[in-house]
Amino acid sequence: MLNSPPNQTDPPVITPPIPLAEEAETTKQTPLSQNRVVLRAAVIIALGNIIQRLLGMGREVVKANLFGASGLLSAYNVATLVPMTLYQLIVGGEMVTSSLVPVFSDYASKKGTAEEITIRRDDLWQVVSTVLSLAMTLLLLLVALVMLFAPQIAWLAGAHNFDDPELYDVTVDLMRLAMPAVFFLSLSSIITAVLYALQRFTLPAFTVAIFNGTIIVVALLRPTEIDSLVWGLLIGSILMVVLQLPAMRDATLRWNLNWRHPAVRRIVRLYLPIVGVLLVNQTVIWISYRLAIQTGDASITYMQFATTLYQLPLGLVVMGLSIATLPMLTQQALDDPLGFKQTLSQGLRLVITLIVPATFGLFALAEPIIALLFEHGRFLPEATLITAQVLRVYLLGLSFAAVDQMLVYASYARKDTWRPALVGVISLGFYLLVALLLLEPLGLLSLMAADASKHMLHTLLMMGVMYFHIGSLKGHGLGRVLWKSIIASAATGLTAYLTYTFMLDLGVTSASLLTRLILVLLPASAGVAVFILLAWVLNMEEAKSLPRLLRRR
Repeated sequence: MLNSPPNQTDPPVITPPIPLAEEAETTKQTPLSQNRVVLRAAVIIALGNIIQRLLGMGREVVKANLFGASGLLSAYNVATLVPMTLYQLIVGGEMVTSSLVPVFSDYASKKGTAEEITIRRDDLWQVVSTVLSLAMTLLLLLVALVMLFAPQIAWLAGAHNFDDPELYDVTVDLMRLAMPAVFFLSLSSIITAVLYALQRFTLPAFTVAIFNGTIIVVALLRPTEIDSLVWGLLIGSILMVVLQLPAMRDATLRWNLNWRHPAVRRIVRLYLPIVGVLLVNQTVIWISYRLAIQTGDASITYMQFATTLYQLPLGLVVMGLSIATLPMLTQQALDDPLGFKQTLSQGLRLVITLIVPATFGLFALAEPIIALLFEHGRFLPEATLITAQVLRVYLLGLSFAAVDQMLVYASYARKDTWRPALVGVISLGFYLLVALLLLEPLGLLSLMAADASKHMLHTLLMMGVMYFHIGSLKGHGLGRVLWKSIIASAATGLTAYLTYTFMLDLGVTSASLLTRLILVLLPASAGVAVFILLAWVLNMEEAKSLPRLLRRR
């Protein structure tokens, strides 16, 4: 999504539009079998998302262990900024979700006679051939240009501001090595869009997991060389393509550069509102990297590790709820405005119920969690303290970011991409303004404060967009859930923090992995117990119904 802190390591997780029951595989299925198709797709994608995020966390743990919070790792992050930026702009997750899947789905529909389905399928492969041919041509040209002008691009990214001048040369070398990955990442995304349109979810759901797992394995094979991370990225991007090829077994592809094809024009038309805000977003990330480097060689590394923890609850909670609510929102947006309000309100209530306590818990236990995950090998205790500070300031915007994503999904369900794009541009401009104003007094933390401010503004503006679309959500219980969640979550965070400090006073230290685990689990368990108790006392219906909802899902 557009409202996350700068983290360019992962390819974006592509959230496909899960088919509604009446759109499932064939029109001959019974309602029960149709629902099973929908549920199976949702479970597969949710499982793939969980695995890839766990492996993504494992990747960050390995990076911390091998290279610590070092300028060398910052050079790697700057080097991979370029291929990931190009990937995001050309065939990233937003393009797949907003443009490729909808267009491909029109040709992949299984409704109609056998002859009509066959004709559409032939047209699908023609469209896919055209998109692949055009994308490959553009990507090869861009890869060659970036490799040629890598020194100049590294300078634009701020690598010349490193205190250690050797890091500039390292950045250039790593950038050239990483660039071919953008070619394979983009091909993988196009194939993913085709498979999602064909409702073949299993293989594409696990591509990012393969990507993260490959980086871990290759890094461990060459633990002293920073370029092992780039080799892992490159090999992982290739495997993302290879993994999905078996599901393309019936494809009939040929070289075709017909850029005037109506489907290509439609893809571009759908993507234009989004690419503008993506361009602004990527520009802001580049500026953020330049500003971060000015505050120290290791600053980007602190940002990276803190962002990984920040995005874990955001990705898991919002991704899961989007899978559950987006199909219904899309259907209700057409002819059931009251149902749309009810579904959106239910999703927002669940987001608040889950994200607010996660925010307070992460804030209270930032240091022991970071020590448990990252403080190994070359990641020193001083780095834990700084990363905890960075994370805590980021967390000021977490709850807003989660609510905001649900509002953006709801706007997309109404086929409105222009207003979210405009809101994104405004909020990113606000981010830059706040970051520049606070840079001198706050240093690195100015970027986190600006990010939190951006989320707050973006959420308020998207609430205005939703009000314009559907009117007020007053009377749907959002205020009630919010104040109850804040009370219960504040008590949760306070309990966790007091338990942690009490254990430190007793002499429990983070000298070993076991004690570090205990320093996280016991305070977290105490906090969860308090939350459950207060959820019962305050009659928080959403919290009390979660076990039942999970069983039903």
